[in-house]
Amino acid sequence: MTLKNLLALVVLIGVVGASYVEAYENSESNPYTRDGLYLGYYRSKCPQVEYIVRRVTYQYVSANPTLAAALLRMHFHDCFVRGCDGSILITSPNKDAERDAPPNLSLKGFEVVNAVKSAIESECPGVVSCADVLALVARDAVLVIRGPWWPVPLGRRDGRISNISEANLPSPFSNVDTLKKNFSDKGLNTKDLVVLSGAHTIGVSSCALINRRIYNFTGKGDFDPAMDPNYVNILKERCPPTDFTTSVDMDPTSADKFDSHYFDTVYQNKGLFISDSTLLNDWETRLYIKTQVFTQGYYFNRDFSESMVKLGSVQILTGNQGEIRSRCDLVN
Repeated sequence: MTLKNLLALVVLIGVVGASYVEAYENSESNPYTRDGLYLGYYRSKCPQVEYIVRRVTYQYVSANPTLAAALLRMHFHDCFVRGCDGSILITSPNKDAERDAPPNLSLKGFEVVNAVKSAIESECPGVVSCADVLALVARDAVLVIRGPWWPVPLGRRDGRISNISEANLPSPFSNVDTLKKNFSDKGLNTKDLVVLSGAHTIGVSSCALINRRIYNFTGKGDFDPAMDPNYVNILKERCPPTDFTTSVDMDPTSADKFDSHYFDTVYQNKGLFISDSTLLNDWETRLYIKTQVFTQGYYFNRDFSESMVKLGSVQILTGNQGEIRSRCDLVN
């Protein structure tokens, strides 16, 4: 074969290969197709979308790394109420939207999502949903702090409804059976429960959520016997009896790093919430925790990525359902 013919063949293979990849990413044959979502959804309509999300998210999270946990939590809270439809982002002048419910009052990072959406609208107006923006921002925020990457199939539509009365989220005071039902109701299994609980490896909570657990668990001035007594004493130093505002690391000594240390913490009876400690009371979640401890989290990043893909497809709106909001905080 002459050099000229060889070069022509290389060019032809490149063109055919590129065409195949484009068709593959925009088809139902994509292995990350989930309920109508797929990778490359915006390839022709807004090819720069993931670059824009990554750029703006990096600007915010690199300046304030605590936003990584906040944005990941926001995505979780969105998906657990009416599905991953961006309804957590909607504001209400009457203070009766999802974000006005008590579990959501401590959410932060809305400005990041709004900034990303604004940048995308400048490039591709009316194309990319806020639900997709939030899913991508959550992933990229974790990446900024060197957490795991996961594929984010796209094509979600935005919901038009956001009611404070529907914000019934898994509670930090719940036992494992209740949590398993909460997750099962959303199509997530027991493994997803314990894996996604590992997100508590980053971020903080407040003394208010643990006050009763360390000071008056049964109404007799006692602490939860499921907690390590030495850890309780440390928490008491951090949270005096009348302090309900001071922040507490959810994963002591490792709250700013995305790793598997959370499972070590729970295994040592230092889970901050009842919902953490209770994972030791189920054979399947306990086995997963022990496995992560003894393997030093060898498979955690992989498992977390897989569960995040599942979470991102919970009760989604696609096709002609919902809308594409011009602003994430307002319905059109």
